Amino acid sequence: MQKEQNRKLSSLSILTIAGVGPYQEKPGEKYMNKAQLLHFKLILEAWRSQLLYEVDRTVSCIQDEASNFPDPIDRAAQEEEFSLTLRNRDRERRLIKKIEKTFKRMAEEDFGFCECCGVEIGIRRLEARPTASLCIDCKTLAEIREKQMAG
Repeated sequence: MQKEQNRKLSSLSILTIAGVGPYQEKPGEKYMNKAQLLHFKLILEAWRSQLLYEVDRTVSCIQDEASNFPDPIDRAAQEEEFSLTLRNRDRERRLIKKIEKTFKRMAEEDFGFCECCGVEIGIRRLEARPTASLCIDCKTLAEIREKQMAG
């Protein structure tokens, strides 16, 4: 039952988790007005809450399931499972930091605009990735640069 519930949660979009639908822009509406900011605050708060819940659940799960197996193979399998779980939680911890940074950008009225070139990131892109800080063009260029540096 628990794994089935986790599978359902992981397959839901960020919008569904927040209990909101896609934002419907009105003709002549100013970009990043109060209604749009509220929409994204709801999304980010729900996402952060879900991530924090998962962190708490992991801690209690590891404490409950921690066993000292006499068989080294069983012990190694459990340690590997815990290691993978902790690695995922570390990614989520970094994502929580990004969400906090996004809230700060909202407070500074920089949310929704590219950090690099200053253009609008766009409602749909932000709904797909609310922590986005680069427009699609700047993000594409950054990824190309990253591949060139790594390659």
